Amino acid sequence: MIKDLLLVGAGSCLGGMARYLVAQFVKSSDFPWATMTANIAGCLLIGMLWAGLQRLSAPVQLNLFLVTGFCGGFTTFSTFSKESLALLQSGCYQSFCLYAAGSVLLGISAVFVGFFIMK
Repeated sequence: MIKDLLLVGAGSCLGGMARYLVAQFVKSSDFPWATMTANIAGCLLIGMLWAGLQRLSAPVQLNLFLVTGFCGGFTTFSTFSKESLALLQSGCYQSFCLYAAGSVLLGISAVFVGFFIMK
């Protein structure tokens, strides 16, 4: 249990650091491109890892580190939700709709694409 918890924590740490780097390279003041980019890239990666780790019959610890840890730390539903609310509060309804619908549709599509790339 402790070993698994440490694996998830280490992966989350690296994923959070990677998300921070994405935010440094994808800057935008009027639309949350950095979070959207990280979330969609993370969805693609989680689809690829899901299929790839299944195909390789990888140990559960690798799944904990990469999928639960790294991808969980890299993607962020809470920041997506906060930014969505901020768009609504500032009256940017069109941006809110684009961000919310685009994030969900592109995210789910990216998981499918990633899964089928690696299947």
